Order: sequence, then structure tokens, then C-alpha cells
Amino acid sequence: MKLLALDSSGLVASVAVVEDDTLLAEFTMNYKKTHSQTLVPMMNEVKRMIDLDLESIDAIAIAAGPGSFTGLRIGSATAKGLGLALDKPIVPVPTVDALAYNMRGTADVVCPLMDARREQVYTGLYDFSYQDGSYRMNIIKSQCAVALQEIAAACNELGRRVIFLGDGVPVYREKISQCVNVPYSFADSFQNRQRASVVAALGMSLFRQGVVVSAQDHAPEYLRLSQAERERMEQ
Repeated sequence: MKLLALDSSGLVASVAVVEDDTLLAEFTMNYKKTHSQTLVPMMNEVKRMIDLDLESIDAIAIAAGPGSFTGLRIGSATAKGLGLALDKPIVPVPTVDALAYNMRGTADVVCPLMDARREQVYTGLYDFSYQDGSYRMNIIKSQCAVALQEIAAACNELGRRVIFLGDGVPVYREKISQCVNVPYSFADSFQNRQRASVVAALGMSLFRQGVVVSAQDHAPEYLRLSQAERERMEQ
């Protein structure tokens, strides 16, 4: 089974190709360029470097949201266009779940933090259990958009060590120190941002469970209204 995976849900742009349990290629950038400038050229470079025939992929895994509204739209449009052209299904992978999956195997509670602006974070709570020779990710609190104080309180209620990761960490590091009362740490640089290879790994599991949609039906999961929609409602 071969998956093409895309993630443009945050500041990072990432493309990967996974075949069964093997990562064939990954191209990840976290730099001052827009996803409209980077995502498709990155995908084309991966395709060229591994002589990938796009017809050979079984599905396209996409970080489906929440995240940056513009980034999600670019990723969604890219995935939909490919899916329609190739007649391939889309595997929508929840963004926060995929970010948490970076920490697969940790004994700590995992708390991803994506900066959602307006004093909120996209977040959730997860842990891992070892069953039948493999680690399974458990969702303690589903992905949501809340204030940092609210997710910190949820961490405190669990009474367990927590590991934080995501682009919200540098933004809210001081508040974390003020609000979190349980032991905590921060993920290392190679684990603390979105990666398409992780989207592919989680997407592979979802694909095998039948969690797919047609390219025609795929849409991002924003979790909250865009700024333009909020302003229109306020008027």
C-alpha cells in the first residue's frame, strides 16, 4: 500500500510518500514562504527524486484541520485536485491527532499546542498504550479550540506528566509555566512540528479502518469560523 501525504495546516509545509511500513521520501520546510509557493514544488521534487508514478498511489492522506485557514485550503485544494485527476480517495487525518502521533510510544500525556490566534490554541490530550506488539494512541480529549488556561486545567486534572509540542509552545511558554502544576517537558526539535510522514503513518492506519472520503466530498475541518465570517456575523 502506498500513500502520498500532505500537511500545510500550520507554519510547516510537508510532503511524504510511504509504502507499507517504509518511508520512501519526505520534504519538510519551516521557513518564511507561503504554502502556495512551496507545497506543489515540494511534491514535484519528491515525485522526481523517487521516480514516483502518481497512478501507483492508493490514496492521499491530508492533514484535514484544524489549523491555518489559508494553509488548510491550499492543502485541501491540492489533495482534491490530485484525487479527482487520479481517481484516488482522500484520507482525512485530524491535524492535532497527527501532531500528537509524533510522540508515539511516550509514557507521558501528549498535549499538542497550535497557535490559533485570538488567545486560543488548537489542542487535545492523548496518551499511548502498548497492545499486541504495537503502540496505540488513545484520545483523552478530542481536538478543540480553547484558551491555554482551559487545556492547562485539563492537564492538571489528569495529574500526570505532560509533554507539549507544536508552534504554540514558544507563544505560550510563559503561560504554561504559570498555569501547569504537573511535571511537564517540551518535545525536541525533530518531533515538535507537523510532519507529512506522521500524517502518512496515521493515515495508513485510518485507511485500513476504511476512514476515507472521495476527493469530491473532502473538505477541511476548521473547528471555528474564519475572521471574515466572524466579522460578517458581528455586523
